[in-house]
Amino acid sequence: MAGTSAAKVAVVGAGPGGLAAAMLLAAKGYEVEIYEKQDTVGGRSGELRLGEYRFDRGATFLMMPHLLEELFTMAGRSLHSYVSMKELDPLYSLHFGETVFRPSTDQEQTAAEIERLFPGNGAGYRRFMAEEDEKFSRVMPLLQRPFQSPADYLKRDVLHALPKLHATDTVYNRLSKYFDDERLRYAFTFQAKYLGMSPWECPGTFTILSYLEHRYGLYHPIGGINKVLQAMADVIRELGGRIHTSSAVKRILVNNHHASGLLLADGEKVQADYVVLGADFGTAVTQLFEPGLLKKYTPVKMARKRYSCSTAMLYLGVDGAVDLGHHSVHFSGDYRRNVDEITRQGVLSADPSIYIHNPSVIDSTLAPAGKSSLYVLMPVPNLQAGIDWRQEGPAVREQMMERLERIPQLAGLSGRVEESKFFSPLDWRDSLDVYNGATFNLAHNLGQMMYLRPHNTFQEVSGIWLVGGGTHPGSGLPTIFESAKISARLLEEHDRAARSRSVAVAGAAGSGVPL
Repeated sequence: MAGTSAAKVAVVGAGPGGLAAAMLLAAKGYEVEIYEKQDTVGGRSGELRLGEYRFDRGATFLMMPHLLEELFTMAGRSLHSYVSMKELDPLYSLHFGETVFRPSTDQEQTAAEIERLFPGNGAGYRRFMAEEDEKFSRVMPLLQRPFQSPADYLKRDVLHALPKLHATDTVYNRLSKYFDDERLRYAFTFQAKYLGMSPWECPGTFTILSYLEHRYGLYHPIGGINKVLQAMADVIRELGGRIHTSSAVKRILVNNHHASGLLLADGEKVQADYVVLGADFGTAVTQLFEPGLLKKYTPVKMARKRYSCSTAMLYLGVDGAVDLGHHSVHFSGDYRRNVDEITRQGVLSADPSIYIHNPSVIDSTLAPAGKSSLYVLMPVPNLQAGIDWRQEGPAVREQMMERLERIPQLAGLSGRVEESKFFSPLDWRDSLDVYNGATFNLAHNLGQMMYLRPHNTFQEVSGIWLVGGGTHPGSGLPTIFESAKISARLLEEHDRAARSRSVAVAGAAGSGVPL
């Protein structure tokens, strides 16, 4: 702690968690400096440019924008002064062969659409939404506070939520209680992908993901999700914080098991009172600490943990308009087999599912006039599967293009592509330091949730707080923003207590009281 002056906080990584925490701490008067390896902010949610085309690299929509609005309000700003957003209607189009399901936040309209496409399931949808509403009201408080002791499980909010958590069930099993059509079950369970997990393994707690989409809607920030993160960077600078891009951190400096600053890749040492660690958790604990220092998170122990799947990406600059909605998911003919191949067998699917983001249909800022920025995602195994992506990458890219060409609206697509970039799990690891190329971080199985997930206050070295998908409450932008709120609050509470102790000690010394 820096006496009576503002404490200095060094933030590692300008991803969503690091930026959000830095914004909150800068608003509280802390001297905040962010160190980011890339030349732009945003991390895996940053902007990618190919010629005149622009893309979101990772996340493509915003859910529960009121949480983000609250974050900006806490920093004394209005989100809408920086970012314009459009609500999406329908939410997305889900393609099961010839059947296309387009749900919206209008529950009556969605129920009618369900009855039209999947007769007899409308009542199940209404029951799902009503019961999930109650469930979410109980679960949300658990996502907004830390779990740093086993005693946290005995608090009233946990006991209140426990009957609705369904943590020992699975997402697929829970949805099977509401819907008898397999396609409709998939329409409400594919969201487990946001956690990089199989709905047949993902804890039943996470049925709230599809509920949240249907209840609160999905939003597109004009210019992409990256504009939200750039807005955070603007606020940080307005509040006196500094952001150092192209400034890789080589080591977190530790003195007597307390973080004292950072060693940058260029040899510069940065002194700090506190460190906020926003880098990918697996990469951070295996690379940014002196070998042998950590005991709980050693390289061997990290290798044994469970991780999300990865993603193969295609970013395409396309001549002309694309006649698809903003978001579309095209399911494999055998979705369960496809998911099992990714998450259990660790092999590439012959019949993959793909997600297509076509933001140019509502946002003219991402491509030249009359053209389209097309983002294509295919879930694939992470690097633990041992797939040789240097060898397989070109074939997977070709497979993705062939899959796209089979969609009637994309026939002849190859002849219209002006810019193209393929991004594999190996690229996620080597370009963006994503451990195991696991795009959605540590898996969200029972053994890696709440108290059993890396704590917001880092357990092994004092003076460090974690933010991002690798800590509580988990991956996904809304929960990453909540991790920033939790960790910023914990840091502030720690700092306040430390200053009070310092004042008490100084007062006792001045009065001649023996210490």
